[in-house]
Amino acid sequence: MPEHAVIVKFNYGSTDLDALFELEDELEAVLEDDERGEYDGHEVAVDGSDGFLYLYGPDADALYDAIKPTLLDCSAIKNVVVRLRYGPPADGVREVVVNVAA
Repeated sequence: MPEHAVIVKFNYGSTDLDALFELEDELEAVLEDDERGEYDGHEVAVDGSDGFLYLYGPDADALYDAIKPTLLDCSAIKNVVVRLRYGPPADGVREVVVNVAA
């Protein structure tokens, strides 16, 4: 079974990562005991300007549907763009980019 990915790019604007850690806790709670996927971690620029969240599972669409309400409710991240990857990281794997708006 191919491993799909949901990669969330966002603007953050702070070196205080407390709000990001809260978002991570919320994402993990949404996906707890759920077979749609798992939260794998984040990257944030040293200056706190922007970052990425990484999630993986068997169905990128189902995973995105599960986390979208949490992303919309989070005021700490702005200009959210989600890349859905429908398979392992390789040339030619289908990807879809979605702008997330409230």
